[in-house]
Amino acid sequence: MNTYHEAQLDALGDPTRRAILARLIEGPLPVGEIARDLPVTRPAISQHLRVLKDARLVTDRADGARRLYALNPDAFDSLREYFDRFWTQALAAFKRRVEVPVSKEKPHDRHRHRSHR
Repeated sequence: MNTYHEAQLDALGDPTRRAILARLIEGPLPVGEIARDLPVTRPAISQHLRVLKDARLVTDRADGARRLYALNPDAFDSLREYFDRFWTQALAAFKRRVEVPVSKEKPHDRHRHRSHR
């Protein structure tokens, strides 16, 4: 796992940061809009945004006197690729398991048939 994935996964571990990301799905927002109705202060939201920005999950840009925050699609593409490796391995293991031929006789049945011959 690379350092960015570690920082991203750590950032995603906090429910407030996940709530912030959910609000940004619809598009860029200023801090005040992000903070609306969340049970934390605006300074706390700014700290969470800093963590998300350091993990490259969000970007920011100036818009007049305020900053707009947005999801960073490249970071989420990278995370998707990271999780796809696990999914691909899980599917391959499942495929190997279900494709194993199953004998119709149980091993103890074969012994029973041999003893009667």
